[in-house]
Formats: sequence, C-alpha cells, structure tokens
Amino acid sequence: MKKALKITGISALGILVLFVLILLIIFIRHRILLKKEEALVNSPLGEMIEVDGHKMCVYTEGEGPHTLVFLAGSGIAAPILDFKSLYTQLDEDYRIVVIEKYGYGFSDVVEEERSFDTILAQDREALAKAGIEGPYILCPHSMSGLEAIMWAQNHPEEVEAIVGLDMVVPEFYDDFDFTGTIRYEKKAATARKMGLIRFYYNDSALPRDLSDEDRRIYKALAAKKAVNVDVINETLAIPDACEEINSKPKLDLPMLMFHSNGIGNLGQAPVNYAADLSNCRVIELDCGHNVHYTEYEQISLEMKKFFEDKLRIR
Repeated sequence: MKKALKITGISALGILVLFVLILLIIFIRHRILLKKEEALVNSPLGEMIEVDGHKMCVYTEGEGPHTLVFLAGSGIAAPILDFKSLYTQLDEDYRIVVIEKYGYGFSDVVEEERSFDTILAQDREALAKAGIEGPYILCPHSMSGLEAIMWAQNHPEEVEAIVGLDMVVPEFYDDFDFTGTIRYEKKAATARKMGLIRFYYNDSALPRDLSDEDRRIYKALAAKKAVNVDVINETLAIPDACEEINSKPKLDLPMLMFHSNGIGNLGQAPVNYAADLSNCRVIELDCGHNVHYTEYEQISLEMKKFFEDKLRIR
C-alpha cells in the first residue's frame, strides 16, 4: 500500500514538474516573440494624437460627405484591423474613422480610471485634434454601444445616426455577473502575460479577409496588451454608465441595429431597446456576436440602403 502511494506521489510530482516546465517554455517563447514583434506593435496604422498626456491612435481612410466612426467592443486587441473587412466595403462612399481607446490597438495603456464619461471626452478630443468634424454616424460594436448612446444623449448635434453591430444596451447588464467577469478578465490578463493567449488568437478567431501581414499585427497586439488594466477598469465603470443612460430620455435619431442570434450574442436586450424607439430598424443575423467578421457584405449593403432611406445619402 505504501509503495503504491509512493508511486502515485512520484507520478503526481512528475506531472506537476512537467506542467511547470511546459509553462516556462511557453513563457520564454512568448518573451522572445514579444521582442521580435516590437516593430509590428510600434508602427501605428493610424495617427497618434496626444490626449490627457498619453497617445491615442485614430485611423482614417476613404472620402465622402459623411463620417462613419467605428467604436470597438470590450477588449478588442486591434480595432483598426477588427473592422477592416467591413469598412473596406464602405470607404469609396464615406469617410472611415476608427478610434482606438486607451488600452486598445496602438494606443497607450494608461492605467487610470475609465469611466464612460472620460472615454467619451477623450474620443471627442482625439477627433477634434485630428481635424475630424461631426456630425458622425457612430458604428459601435458590443460594449461601445453604451458610449454611442451617451454620445447621442449628451451631444445630439454631433451624432447623425447610430449603426449598432450587436451593440450593448443598459438592459443587458440588469442581471450581469460583474464579479465573475472581472475575475475572468484578470485570469485572461495573466494568461496574456504568460503567453497562453497566443493559443487563442489563431486565424479562426480573427476577422475574415485580413492579409497575412494584418494577421501578424493583430496577433502581436493581442499578445502585448489584450485584456489589460484599462479594459478591466472599463468593465468596472459599466454600472455608472448604465445608470446615467437610464436617467435620460431614450434616443430619437435614425438607428440601424444588427442583432446576432449566434454564439456570444446579447439576447433580447437590444431588440427590447429598439422596440421603444420610433426611428430604429433591427436586422437579425444568423451568426456570432462579432457580426462584422463574417457578415460584412450584407451589413455594408444594408447600411447603404439605410443611409439612403433615412439620411438621403447617395
């Protein structure tokens, strides 16, 4: 019996040592790759603009009398590339802008409070310093739907319309497990520092139609800063943002909301929100939460129809 227990103990110890050794190898490889990837993550695709003492990346392309401003969902590692499959369908007719908030893409990680009032103020300042004037058509994905709603509520003269890409609304967070989410995000941050996140960001996890170079940049940015302290602080700020939004009247402007029925979707909250609006159309998509990864052709066509119908954009 004692011999069997001894053998079991030795086996367990051996497995533990092997596990630690594998983690060490992954970590060392991760640090080596971070060094090799410095040129990729230090070559911004957009303009770096100083806001509140830090550098924020704002990307523009295309021409047109109307400006589409894309706002990334929570924790997106490379917003400029994340939306690329979609905005390249639109850049011949509209001016495209992608804002990379602090903690996202090429922008700095500031390790400061990330209330949605602060995020909105910084985004507006970045656009102003970049010479990008409103009114804007806001195109938020997921959590940035809160920012888009606040933007339209607080500065209605700056927002021409909203196109929601499976965008979040306050009702989604009514029964949300913030404690569990923060715990998960902290674990994900640890996984990034260890290099484990590299196993998640394979080609199947990225938007379609990115070039090989785009994929390398996306993966390098994810390995360096995905799920950092700024992203976690944003999550902590969500309840206050929802309370502020709910204290004001609902929006009264043209809205087009693409709603996912697939993995990671937001349930019925966006549909319920739209039901109370007089100028909002909802389009159901048979896909996952990142609707712009796969359905970008349909989305771009519907956007153009919507703009022509509601805003008389041709």
